[in-house]
Amino acid sequence: MDYFQFFLFATHLLFVTQLGWYLITNLQWYDYKISRVILKHHKVSWHLIYFVVPFFAYHLTGEFFWIFFYFAVVPGFLLWNKKLDKRLVITWRVKRFLALLLGLAIFGDILCTMKDACTTYAVFLPLFLAGLGSFLIEKFLFVAFKKEAKAKIERMHNMKIVAITGSYGKTSMKNFIVELLSTKYKVYATPGNVNTLGGIIKDINTSLPNDTEIYVVEAGARERGDIYAIAQLVNPHAIVVGKVGPQHIEYFKTLDNIILTKMELMHSNRLERAFIHESVTDEPHDKVSFFGQDISHVESHLDGLSFELMVNKDKYAFETKVLGAFQAINIEAAVLMADYFRVSMDTIVEKVKNLNVVPHRLEKIIAGGKIILDDSYNGNYDGVNEAINLASEYEGRKIIVTPGLVESTEEFNTDIAKRIDEVFDVAIITGSLNAELYDSLIHNAYKIMLKNKSHMEQILANTTQEGDLILFANDAPNFI
Repeated sequence: MDYFQFFLFATHLLFVTQLGWYLITNLQWYDYKISRVILKHHKVSWHLIYFVVPFFAYHLTGEFFWIFFYFAVVPGFLLWNKKLDKRLVITWRVKRFLALLLGLAIFGDILCTMKDACTTYAVFLPLFLAGLGSFLIEKFLFVAFKKEAKAKIERMHNMKIVAITGSYGKTSMKNFIVELLSTKYKVYATPGNVNTLGGIIKDINTSLPNDTEIYVVEAGARERGDIYAIAQLVNPHAIVVGKVGPQHIEYFKTLDNIILTKMELMHSNRLERAFIHESVTDEPHDKVSFFGQDISHVESHLDGLSFELMVNKDKYAFETKVLGAFQAINIEAAVLMADYFRVSMDTIVEKVKNLNVVPHRLEKIIAGGKIILDDSYNGNYDGVNEAINLASEYEGRKIIVTPGLVESTEEFNTDIAKRIDEVFDVAIITGSLNAELYDSLIHNAYKIMLKNKSHMEQILANTTQEGDLILFANDAPNFI
């Protein structure tokens, strides 16, 4: 092999690695579902620019491909990756995929030096086989890890399990339930936004303490059967199904499908009590208690929330520093769950006063003389609308930074855009998903349209001033 052949060999390996890196990045974003990467991707043009065009150029340009690769593909791909605000996380799954891909590419190149005809498939085959091999490896490991998690749950037979789902407020309900139950029990909950079957299995195997008395599990879904699988794994004793709406409607198609999916949490062979929000169903069941209808006198402002709640035919007054009227529903679910586990109502009322604000969910921050409402992890209609209502109380200048609602309806986005136009002085719209719609509906507020957030810090520094209120609503990543 001469120097030029070695150069082409190295170029080919780099190219296959680049395509693999792009592929695994997108798979990681979309829960390793190739169907979602192909059919549900929010930036299909990226597939053309960073995968399809280089792939065909490789076969059309022959030994001159290196010119196109080093002067067009590499600079473009590096710039794309640098601008991402959600880059590839190098997990063991990613390492296994990339190692398998590189090994197959090297092996393929060795074969191709002996048989020139196989060069036609030198890119496609390593990617295909690495993808297939990775799928089979992860499937095998998944089954083994699931069996291990199931066995651990069965060994901890004295532990009670609480599972939570809903379209909105799952993480808030989980955190509130943990805080109230922790006044009496040793409680552990799935961390952060972990709510998939794979994430829960990993959490059980690696992090669930053996002396846990109550394990609180958040259950999310992208398709029918997701929550059923979680229910069959943990078999919860008590569940909460929170408010349901058209969140992720593009995956479920209809609201009825969303409701049926959330209600899969009922399929536990040791279910004792279920607290179901009135928006989900009103069908009577001996193990079901409905909530959402016993809240009254709700007052929400920039310093907190107060409301009255009927529990066991007695009315209690609650106040908390948690922001947002919609949080009264999430707190009610936590109160009912704590009451079910025999935490005294006096303890519950006192603890609600000091509930911790869930990070990035209407979290109030004072910085540099500015009021920041960080609602960046909230992307549902009710939550964003309530954040706008809170901002409207502020008498000073108001700025909103948002991509709009993601995985929601055009009707809801239209309503949010009109509310933004009524309330805010400056609207910074990020991403391209809702840019055209918001641009056409926002007239009074000064608009700044950002395709990506790489210059966000500079724009905020130039646009905002002391005394401003800045609302970050739904900080969706660049790939959305």
